[in-house]
Amino acid sequence: MSRQASPAIAFAVACLGIAVFSSMDAVVKALALAIGTYDTLLWRGFAGIGFGAIPWLWSRPVRPSRAAMRLHVERGAVSAVMAMLFFWGLARTPMAQAIALTFIAPLIAQGLAVLLLKERMKRGALLGSAMGFGGVLVILWGQAHAAMGPDALLGALAVLLSAVAYAYNIILMRRQAQVADPYEVAFFQSVFMALCLALAMPWFAHLPPAGDVPLILFAALLATVSLVLLSWAYARAEASYLAPVEFTAFIWASLWGFVFFEEKVGLATLAGAALIVAGCLIAARAPNMERDVIP
Repeated sequence: MSRQASPAIAFAVACLGIAVFSSMDAVVKALALAIGTYDTLLWRGFAGIGFGAIPWLWSRPVRPSRAAMRLHVERGAVSAVMAMLFFWGLARTPMAQAIALTFIAPLIAQGLAVLLLKERMKRGALLGSAMGFGGVLVILWGQAHAAMGPDALLGALAVLLSAVAYAYNIILMRRQAQVADPYEVAFFQSVFMALCLALAMPWFAHLPPAGDVPLILFAALLATVSLVLLSWAYARAEASYLAPVEFTAFIWASLWGFVFFEEKVGLATLAGAALIVAGCLIAARAPNMERDVIP
């Protein structure tokens, strides 16, 4: 599979991947409220193995390298912890607020990309992240003045911890994309994430009601598609350049939160979203046209 693509195309594909992933968040939130976070992620994970296996086997794969397999195991474990924290918190906080809190992840990831991947920080990425962070602060200021339930603080803390794990997950995503194709990444992440969650099956697992099975399958399909899209993009552009696309998740979270959970979006949220979008547009400038900020 050729990895030649312009940075702008990789950026657009990553944005599409985030849109699909954010739609999956809404489905999982509905399921978590109905059958619990653990059961939702467990059965979605098992379903994801099936969806991920189809394109991977169709591509006539070769045996994964040892380095790739280590990354698959590591990312699967990190993703299991990240997902449990995030979706437990998401069930207790509005979608827009939860997504806003996760925006510390791409900011941390840009620093990690410089430290761990030896990437160079671009001026557009730095400015875009700064504007996105400003948008997050505006959103959080607005949320601080809104009435929230008794579990909101615990939910917010869980989401923040998940964001830290996700920052490292972004780095792993970039490393995986350099040694494995998108179909392999999607399949093995589902496998190892499901296996990690399955360790607690004797104590926490319950069979889902038949009426919830279609939603579980839909969530697994959305997760697989988003993994393929993001892996494709991260194979063709640096993590520090693509990290700001995470900010676009807020737009989808606000929309789905309003449509499906009757979560209203205030003026502060809209103002923050405007800053986030502006930051992403700045970050999407072709990186080869910019000077490095951090060598």
